[in-house]
Amino acid sequence: MDHLRLILLLFLFLPTCFSFTFQTPSINEFTNQSSSLRQQILELANSPSTVKWIKRIRREIHEHPELANEEFRTSALIRRELDQLGVAYHWPVAGTGVVAKLGSGSPPFVALRADMDALPIQERVDWEHKSKVDGKMHACAHDAHVAMLLGAAKILQEMKDMLQTTVVLIFQPAEEKGTGAREMIREKVLEDVGAILGLHLVAEYETGVVASRPGEFLAGCGGFKAKISGKRGLSGVSQDCYDPVLAASTSVISLQTIVSREVDPLDSQVLSVAMINAGYAHDIIPDSATFGGTFRAFSKKSFYGLRKRIEEVIKGQAEVHRCYAEVEFLGNEHPTIPPTTNDVRIYELAHQVSSKIVGEDNIEFAPLFTGSEDFAFYLEKVPGTFLLLGTRNDKRGSTYTAHSPYFFIDEDVLPIGAAIHAAFALSYHS
Repeated sequence: MDHLRLILLLFLFLPTCFSFTFQTPSINEFTNQSSSLRQQILELANSPSTVKWIKRIRREIHEHPELANEEFRTSALIRRELDQLGVAYHWPVAGTGVVAKLGSGSPPFVALRADMDALPIQERVDWEHKSKVDGKMHACAHDAHVAMLLGAAKILQEMKDMLQTTVVLIFQPAEEKGTGAREMIREKVLEDVGAILGLHLVAEYETGVVASRPGEFLAGCGGFKAKISGKRGLSGVSQDCYDPVLAASTSVISLQTIVSREVDPLDSQVLSVAMINAGYAHDIIPDSATFGGTFRAFSKKSFYGLRKRIEEVIKGQAEVHRCYAEVEFLGNEHPTIPPTTNDVRIYELAHQVSSKIVGEDNIEFAPLFTGSEDFAFYLEKVPGTFLLLGTRNDKRGSTYTAHSPYFFIDEDVLPIGAAIHAAFALSYHS
């Protein structure tokens, strides 16, 4: 009898000789672990010392706003706090950026991102920590984003024994310029990263409300500038001229028909011409005319299709009027930002994590927004999701939307944002 038959007989006639035990955690065990993790995160985030610390950081950054690619003081503050926390980091990245890592040091890698730059706006809010720099203000909550991500670093560092991931903290410059994320990606900040989370404070929702949606979320945004060249001459003998003003005028009108006549009305797109310039005298047809504007769409197909049609229409109208057109889309002045599209799987994880922190009643399914975010560049490279976190509080004056000189946040949101970041990182391995 060969060995195979012997083994089969043993299994058939001597089953009691073999005992296989698989230890699988029960649903109750998983629930208890999740509840314990949530409790620890919330206790750390809401401890008086942590709340005071996060507020201090946010206020210091708010008092000293720095524009895109000028975030030297902000970057130094971040490094100072990371040093005190004992968190290793790399600097400089993309000029003023900072990238920190903590956790297991091995896969999986999960990234959390905060932007750092301010806006060229004069703050009109009178409070103790008002901007001390004329003409500059943190009117888009980037000061709070940095403070919340540092808060998450503090929580994660205190819970590092529980981390089964490597957490990459991305402090990014130049979001308002639309170039920061691309520069960070070029410096390989997403190397080995399996998922990324971004978070933005907004006054559209009450403090502590988290809003997002799977798939298409924020519009892609592009800027364009066109120059139509013709033939200069006296307006009284226009037959000898090639009129770039007329060509530009018909181009602007024709551009409006793209959205109104070529686009599915259920596929939201925006095309606006906001600038036009030509000539210097009322009786001289100039040799050129320039105009420009922006375009937005929610899907990549629609976005790049709209961009293609803008160029076709302008060049076509210029040719009709015997002129020549040049259309520019790229460049640092008017960068093209793709649509922000959330990965469904990562969105679900962020949804679950956020509901544990703020409660299911404070989770909203967000509508599509025509605003844009250069976080979209990260989402083109790795799966991730972008969340909106409400900071609206009528009693505290937190009612104005971003980019307003009266923009003001409810600082009660700071530990909430820190907790969501930390909880996402701690839950990602599952």
